[in-house]
Amino acid sequence: KLNFVIGDIRDESRIKSVLSDDIDFVVHAAATKIVPTAETNPEECVKTNIIGTSNLIHACKSKKIKKILGLSTDKACNPINLYGATKLAADKLFLSANNYEEKASSKFSVVRYGNVIGSRGSVVPFFKKINKEKGYIPITDKNMTRFMISLNEAVEFVILALENMQGGEIFVKKIPSMKIIDIAKAINSKPKLKYIGIRPGEKLHEQMISEDDSTETYEFKKHFKIISSIMPISQKNKIIKGSSKVRENFSYRSNTNKNWLNSKELKLWLKKNPNYF
Repeated sequence: KLNFVIGDIRDESRIKSVLSDDIDFVVHAAATKIVPTAETNPEECVKTNIIGTSNLIHACKSKKIKKILGLSTDKACNPINLYGATKLAADKLFLSANNYEEKASSKFSVVRYGNVIGSRGSVVPFFKKINKEKGYIPITDKNMTRFMISLNEAVEFVILALENMQGGEIFVKKIPSMKIIDIAKAINSKPKLKYIGIRPGEKLHEQMISEDDSTETYEFKKHFKIISSIMPISQKNKIIKGSSKVRENFSYRSNTNKNWLNSKELKLWLKKNPNYF
């Protein structure tokens, strides 16, 4: 049931041409996502991540697509780099695209999670490649932490969000954190480390929910939901059913997370999933 086509998220007419009448759901995963690349090519990042998202919204509304889910990132929370700023803008575009009517033809929501283990450009395959080629692993800062999630978990979370979304919420999955040093040790139990300093636009720790978000954040068993501030109360009550409000000034950060993954656990996972790399 898959039909692969070539296109560009920057081309709204092309998006419309491939959205046939029998399509019910759209998952928006297109992005320029490498932090240093975005810092040195800001206009290209804006064209893809912001203008491209706007194009998709217009196309989906014109085709009356039922549910459209945007894939966000931890870097969209209190961004300090251009990539994060463009993804925050994309999130806001998605949330504001909802009409918040009882029978709105199109609903837009967002999912947010951390680093996908083994995805293109992510830290694990990068460390493996450098360690093999040069015999050392580059470390930006020994105190750095990151949220980690497997590809299967990410896909399952997207499906959960598609099934449950009402439009206007950001789903944030509860996932483990890792110390960057432990990631290196999962690649090589006795790694030779080379400290290179934090890259342009890079954070020491990651954050998926900020203190400012806490006023509209609700906790479920395996995830959180951040509710759009422009959402009507009647719609909000449907979305937060079965949840509890987070405490005042709550934040969800990789360095203060309660759930941690150590080097042995990651090494075991990598051994069980060799096809990721």
